[in-house]
Amino acid sequence: MHEMSVALAVVDQVAEAAARAGDVTAVRSVRLQVGELAGVVPDALAFSFELACAGTLLEGAELVTEAVPGRARCTPCAHEWAVGMPPRLTCPGCGGTRTELLAGRELQIVDVHWEDGHKHGTPQPPTREPISEER
Repeated sequence: MHEMSVALAVVDQVAEAAARAGDVTAVRSVRLQVGELAGVVPDALAFSFELACAGTLLEGAELVTEAVPGRARCTPCAHEWAVGMPPRLTCPGCGGTRTELLAGRELQIVDVHWEDGHKHGTPQPPTREPISEER
Protein backbone atom coordinates (compact mmCIF):
# COMPACT_ATOMS: atom_id res chain seq x y z
CA MET A 1 0.00 0.00 0.00
CA HIS A 2 1.85 3.07 -1.22
CA GLU A 3 -0.46 5.37 0.76
CA MET A 4 1.53 4.45 3.88
CA SER A 5 4.77 5.68 2.29
CA VAL A 6 3.00 8.91 1.28
CA ALA A 7 1.64 9.34 4.82
CA LEU A 8 5.09 8.72 6.35
CA ALA A 9 6.65 11.28 4.00
CA VAL A 10 4.00 13.87 4.93
CA VAL A 11 4.51 13.26 8.65
CA ASP A 12 8.31 13.53 8.26
CA GLN A 13 8.09 16.79 6.32
CA VAL A 14 5.62 18.39 8.73
CA ALA A 15 7.71 17.29 11.73
CA GLU A 16 10.83 18.79 10.09
CA ALA A 17 9.02 22.09 9.44
CA ALA A 18 7.77 22.16 13.04
CA ALA A 19 11.30 21.55 14.34
CA ARG A 20 12.64 24.42 12.18
CA ALA A 21 9.88 26.71 13.45
CA GLY A 22 10.73 25.82 17.05
CA ASP A 23 8.44 25.70 20.08
CA VAL A 24 5.64 23.85 18.24
CA THR A 25 3.62 21.90 20.79
CA ALA A 26 1.09 20.16 18.53
CA VAL A 27 0.06 19.84 14.91
CA ARG A 28 -3.71 20.17 14.56
CA SER A 29 -4.28 19.66 10.83
CA VAL A 30 -2.53 19.02 7.54
CA ARG A 31 -4.15 19.92 4.24
CA LEU A 32 -3.09 18.08 1.08
CA GLN A 33 -3.95 18.55 -2.56
CA VAL A 34 -4.41 15.12 -4.10
CA GLY A 35 -4.72 14.90 -7.85
CA GLU A 36 -7.30 12.58 -9.35
CA LEU A 37 -4.50 10.95 -11.38
CA ALA A 38 -1.99 10.66 -8.50
CA GLY A 39 -2.94 7.06 -7.81
CA VAL A 40 -3.80 7.73 -4.15
CA VAL A 41 -6.91 6.30 -2.50
CA PRO A 42 -8.13 8.99 -0.05
CA ASP A 43 -9.58 6.54 2.51
CA ALA A 44 -6.39 4.47 2.53
CA LEU A 45 -4.32 7.65 2.88
CA ALA A 46 -6.44 8.84 5.84
CA PHE A 47 -6.05 5.46 7.56
CA SER A 48 -2.30 5.41 6.90
CA PHE A 49 -1.91 9.02 8.07
CA GLU A 50 -3.51 8.21 11.42
CA LEU A 51 -1.11 5.29 11.91
CA ALA A 52 1.92 7.31 10.77
CA CYS A 53 1.10 10.11 13.24
CA ALA A 54 1.00 7.81 16.29
CA GLY A 55 3.65 8.76 18.82
CA THR A 56 4.68 11.93 16.95
CA LEU A 57 3.99 15.64 17.25
CA LEU A 58 1.19 15.03 14.73
CA GLU A 59 -0.71 12.48 16.83
CA GLY A 60 -4.41 13.38 16.63
CA ALA A 61 -3.92 15.75 13.69
CA GLU A 62 -6.70 15.97 11.13
CA LEU A 63 -5.87 15.17 7.51
CA VAL A 64 -7.84 17.32 5.08
CA THR A 65 -7.58 16.30 1.44
CA GLU A 66 -8.58 18.47 -1.51
CA ALA A 67 -9.25 16.58 -4.71
CA VAL A 68 -7.74 18.14 -7.83
CA PRO A 69 -9.53 17.06 -11.01
CA GLY A 70 -7.45 15.93 -13.97
CA ARG A 71 -7.34 18.39 -16.88
CA ALA A 72 -5.66 18.09 -20.27
CA ARG A 73 -5.02 20.25 -23.32
CA CYS A 74 -4.78 19.09 -26.91
CA THR A 75 -1.52 20.28 -28.44
CA PRO A 76 -2.83 20.65 -32.02
CA CYS A 77 -6.18 22.37 -31.33
CA ALA A 78 -5.65 23.78 -27.78
CA HIS A 79 -8.97 22.33 -26.53
CA GLU A 80 -9.02 21.72 -22.75
CA TRP A 81 -11.14 19.13 -20.94
CA ALA A 82 -11.60 17.23 -17.68
CA VAL A 83 -9.98 13.84 -18.22
CA GLY A 84 -12.02 11.94 -15.61
CA MET A 85 -11.34 8.44 -14.34
CA PRO A 86 -10.34 6.35 -16.11
CA PRO A 87 -8.54 9.21 -17.87
CA ARG A 88 -9.62 10.16 -21.36
CA LEU A 89 -6.45 11.38 -23.04
CA THR A 90 -7.73 11.74 -26.59
CA CYS A 91 -9.10 15.15 -27.47
CA PRO A 92 -12.91 15.25 -27.46
CA GLY A 93 -12.69 18.22 -29.87
CA CYS A 94 -10.50 16.89 -32.69
CA GLY A 95 -9.69 13.32 -31.67
CA GLY A 96 -5.99 14.17 -31.40
CA THR A 97 -3.70 12.10 -29.22
CA ARG A 98 -0.97 14.66 -28.55
CA THR A 99 -2.14 15.93 -25.18
CA GLU A 100 -0.57 17.69 -22.22
CA LEU A 101 -1.74 17.00 -18.67
CA LEU A 102 -2.40 20.33 -16.95
CA ALA A 103 -3.62 19.11 -13.57
CA GLY A 104 -4.47 15.99 -11.64
CA ARG A 105 -1.08 14.60 -10.66
CA GLU A 106 -0.69 16.83 -7.57
CA LEU A 107 0.32 15.39 -4.25
CA GLN A 108 1.30 18.41 -2.22
CA ILE A 109 1.15 19.67 1.33
CA VAL A 110 -0.74 22.95 1.08
CA ASP A 111 -1.23 24.00 4.68
CA VAL A 112 -0.28 22.96 8.19
CA HIS A 113 -2.05 24.24 11.29
CA TRP A 114 -0.09 23.95 14.51
CA GLU A 115 0.13 25.41 17.98
CA ASP A 116 3.25 26.88 19.46
CA GLY A 117 4.36 27.01 23.08
CA HIS A 118 3.82 30.74 23.70
CA LYS A 119 2.05 30.94 27.03
CA HIS A 120 2.98 34.52 27.94
CA GLY A 121 -0.10 36.64 28.63
CA THR A 122 -2.35 36.58 25.56
CA PRO A 123 -2.84 33.34 23.67
CA GLN A 124 -1.10 33.15 20.29
CA PRO A 125 -3.20 32.20 17.27
CA PRO A 126 -2.34 28.87 15.62
CA THR A 127 0.41 29.10 13.02
CA ARG A 128 -0.14 28.13 9.40
CA GLU A 129 2.87 27.24 7.32
CA PRO A 130 2.50 25.98 3.75
CA ILE A 131 5.23 23.55 2.75
CA SER A 132 5.72 21.66 -0.46
CA GLU A 133 5.93 17.88 -0.45
CA GLU A 134 8.48 17.93 -3.25
CA ARG A 135 12.13 18.12 -2.24
